[in-house]
Parts: sequence; structure tokens; C-alpha cells
Amino acid sequence: MLSEWQNHKAQLRNYVYKRVDDASAVDDILQDVYIKASSNLHQLKSQGSLKGWLYKIAYNTIMDFYRNKLPYDELPEDLIAEGEDTVGEARKELAECLRPLIDDLPEKYSTPLRLAELEGVPQQEIADQLGISLSGAKSRIQRGRVKFREHLMTCCDFELNEGGAVTGYSPKKEGCSSQPK
Repeated sequence: MLSEWQNHKAQLRNYVYKRVDDASAVDDILQDVYIKASSNLHQLKSQGSLKGWLYKIAYNTIMDFYRNKLPYDELPEDLIAEGEDTVGEARKELAECLRPLIDDLPEKYSTPLRLAELEGVPQQEIADQLGISLSGAKSRIQRGRVKFREHLMTCCDFELNEGGAVTGYSPKKEGCSSQPK
């Protein structure tokens, strides 16, 4: 096996090198190919198919390499993660900003929308509280979202980036019955 391996080693190295984006991993992959080939030599059907068999092992080993690669970069140790308190505080602050705009909607829509979006009440509980069916509650929440969006667009100018994300906003003075605090 060793003499046959030496005959194909240079070609296999080029094959792996062209397919792996980490040049330092090429020799490790090549070593794994040799180990797999040596330990599974009994599976080789004929000596004439050795080259194709080695390339198949090399291909599978390259696929294993990419499967085992981490799909993300490690975060630095000194990075402090945002705690639940920070996220919760930001949510409360945003909710208080949006509350006046939601309260401007007709009560039929503002109450279910406020309960669902600002207070996190499940839709079935909203239906029970309002004495309406679940589908009625869902419908009012959806319509409330549409009316809220229209009202928001009337009250604020938004700056969007090329991807459509909001990068800035400014309140309009006219067209709103109440301004966020």
C-alpha cells in the first residue's frame, strides 16, 4: 500500500489543495485519507481501481473537513453579552414610545394590538378578555397592525438604507393627534 500511496500522493495533494480554503489543513486531510485508505484496504475490489478509490476517500474527507468547520467566528472573551435586563429595558422603552400612536387608533383595534404587541398577551386570552372569537381577535390584531403602520407613516419620516432597514427617523409635526413622549 505504501508504494502505491507514494505514486498518488502528489496528485492527491494537488486535488485537496484546490478544494480546501485552508492551506494548513491540506496535509492533515491527506494524512486522514492515508489512514482511512490503510484501514479500509480490505474494501478495495481490485488493484486497478485504487486511484479512483483514493480520490473518493479524499473527496469524502474534504466534505468531512467542511462539515466540521465552525460556521461562525468565536467572539472575543472580553465582549460582554447583553443581559436580559438590557433587552427588557429597551423593549419597555420602545413600547412607551409606540403606546401613544397605538392609543390613537380606534379602541376596537388599539386594545387588542396593545395587549398583543406591548404586553405579550396570547391571542386566545385577548379573545377571552374582549369576549370575541379567536379568529375575531386575530383579525382585529392584523387590522390594528395595518392601521398602526399607516398612522406611523403619517406621523414619522423614515430613512432607509439600500437593504430597506431603518437607519433614522424624525417625527412630523402635522398629521398626528399625539406625539411620542
